[in-house]
Amino acid sequence: MKVAKTEDLTVFKKAHELTLEIYRITKNFPSDEKWGLTSQIRRASASICSNLIEGSHRNNRLEYRQFVGIANGSAGEVKYQLQLAHDLGYIDDDRYPGLKEESDNVCKMLRGLIKSLA
Repeated sequence: MKVAKTEDLTVFKKAHELTLEIYRITKNFPSDEKWGLTSQIRRASASICSNLIEGSHRNNRLEYRQFVGIANGSAGEVKYQLQLAHDLGYIDDDRYPGLKEESDNVCKMLRGLIKSLA
């Protein structure tokens, strides 16, 4: 049985695309948020894929599952930070629903991956 590379998983690809989009939109955040919300949402979004990759290189399925859980926590953090950025007026009403949907989908896929590793 051939195991898929983590980078080939749909959840990895979707999370990576979300991270790229977050980097693009945060370029327009106020400069006084550089070390605040901009930094935090970028780190949280990058953490999703980072934990997927790190977990896949661990010794066993349980460790991998633990890291997918950490990735899911980071995805939840991103969901809130997107809401906060929207409510602060940093993300416009046209763009926010799509970002929210993308982050919700990543969370659903991560929960599915966690279940499959149980």
